[in-house]
Amino acid sequence: MTEASAATVRWQSCAIVEIGTRTPVIKSFFLRLSDSFDYTAGQHVDVRLTAPNGYTAMRSYSIASAPSSPEIIELAIERLADGEVSPFFHDVAQVGDMIELRGPLGGHFLWPGLSNKPVLLIGAGSGVVPLMSMIRYRKASGEPVPVALLLSSRSWDYVPFRDELLEFERSLPDLAFAVTLTREPAMRRSDFSRRVDGGMIAEVAGRLAASPGCAFVCGSSAFVDVAADAALALGLEAEAIKTERYGA
Repeated sequence: MTEASAATVRWQSCAIVEIGTRTPVIKSFFLRLSDSFDYTAGQHVDVRLTAPNGYTAMRSYSIASAPSSPEIIELAIERLADGEVSPFFHDVAQVGDMIELRGPLGGHFLWPGLSNKPVLLIGAGSGVVPLMSMIRYRKASGEPVPVALLLSSRSWDYVPFRDELLEFERSLPDLAFAVTLTREPAMRRSDFSRRVDGGMIAEVAGRLAASPGCAFVCGSSAFVDVAADAALALGLEAEAIKTERYGA
C-alpha cells in the first residue's frame, strides 16, 4: 500500500512488545499489530490515547522500521515537555500495554523505489525516523540505490540510531553518512559542527557518485526551509524534493 487516507484505514489495538532507548529524549516502541498491513518506507500512523474520562489525544508518528517486517512496527517517539501523547509513552507505557493506532498513512513522503539515481536524505533529530525506515528498507531489499544521509543533532549522544547508522556506513559501500552537531565539536573528520546550511548539503551530496535524483527532508519548519532551498540549489526540481515538518 503506497497511499491511504484516514477514511480508508481503521483503528486497531496493538501490544507493546519491546521498548528501547535511542537518545536521552527518544525511545523506540515496538508494536505488534493485531492486523498487519503493508506499507512503504516513509509512511506514518496515527496513535490515539483515551483517558478514563473519555478525553482523547491523537498524534501522528512516522514508522522507523523497514516494510520487510510488517507484523511489528517501530515508532521512535521524542519526549516533548508540553506534549499530550509523548510523555505517556516515555513515563507510563510498559511492555504489554495495548495501544490504539491506524495506518499506514501518507502518500507523499515515500521511498521512490528502484532507481538509477541517488537519493539524498536530510533530517534533524527525530526527523530521521522516516529516513531510517528508508535506509533500513534499502539495506533489506538490496536495491542498488546510492544514498547520502545528513543528520543534524545537538550532540553526539543525541544522534538517534547512531550505532546502527555507523554500521550501515561500514557495511554499505554506496551509503554516505554525515552528522552535524550544533552544540559540540564534531567527533569525526567527515562530520560538521554547525547548523545545516547550503554549503554543507552540497558537500554531502558531492559524496555521491552522481547527482541525486530526489531528496527527502524532515525536521522543524525552519530546518526544512533551509534544507529544501539547498536541495533546489543542487539543481533538483521542486517536485523531486519531498518534505515533512514538525513543530510548526
